[in-house]
Amino acid sequence: MNAAQAERFDAECLLRPGNTNCGGCGMSNGLTMLGRALAGERYALVIPACCGIVTAGAYPTTAYNVPVVASTFASAAAFASGVMAVNDLNPESDGTSRHVICWAGDGGTYDIGMATLSAAAERNENLIYICYDNEIYGNTGGQRSSATPSSARTTTTPHGKGERKKEIVEIMAAHRIPYAATLSIAHPDDFQAKIHKALGMQGFRFFLMHSPCPTGWKTEPAETIELVSLAVRSGVFPLYEVIDGVDYRLNAEPDGTDPMQYFSKQKRFQGTEIDTERVIRAAEARLERLRVLAGLS
Repeated sequence: MNAAQAERFDAECLLRPGNTNCGGCGMSNGLTMLGRALAGERYALVIPACCGIVTAGAYPTTAYNVPVVASTFASAAAFASGVMAVNDLNPESDGTSRHVICWAGDGGTYDIGMATLSAAAERNENLIYICYDNEIYGNTGGQRSSATPSSARTTTTPHGKGERKKEIVEIMAAHRIPYAATLSIAHPDDFQAKIHKALGMQGFRFFLMHSPCPTGWKTEPAETIELVSLAVRSGVFPLYEVIDGVDYRLNAEPDGTDPMQYFSKQKRFQGTEIDTERVIRAAEARLERLRVLAGLS
């Protein structure tokens, strides 16, 4: 590696090599793609209790290449609001403030962190919030969360979850924040374009990133990217964005891929009592609703 290549690598290296994350971790892939999208930007991360903060490793070393604040489970958005306020009081030499980005799992977003997340969105705090959604409490044993889809097996729903998955992007859009969008690590161009769009905005910006967890989903680590690609192509995980809470835009139309190709690769959806058809019907209904909203926009 020559000097120019080393400088570029350092600029893009949010997650350093040699970390202890699981093979095939969707969150790790997302961190790598986020680092590339933010190359040249000045930013800091706020991470609550989740796999993302375990990623840092043991003090005094860290697997992250940017400043990181570890928050309590329920308070990532509140901590980030405080960091942003301090940054505004201590601007960079060019007068700008460093970007503040929350990086949180679904437990600290959909559930335990919902109160502070909603409060920061209601105040339209000038920060970016990214939820890497692995659809379970991955760091504490794989329990169900409100992000877990119906029929999925977890350690607390051994026969499949009965309730539907919470629609977090629509909840955030209902706050009328400037920008809310979904991200897929199988669509790097869309990923980067949305991050760049968010960087050019002020106010609260929210992202939901599909993030397979091989240990919790009972999948092959080498198939992580294929999984999220199947999810988008089949319409199980739509790629879309919402501007100012009302302007819906679909970013990728499903290509007719059978959703069962996605579900059959996950042992959490296997078993005679698992109603996969119910999950597929819910995904189809959600996609059709998004098409209607995008048409209205």
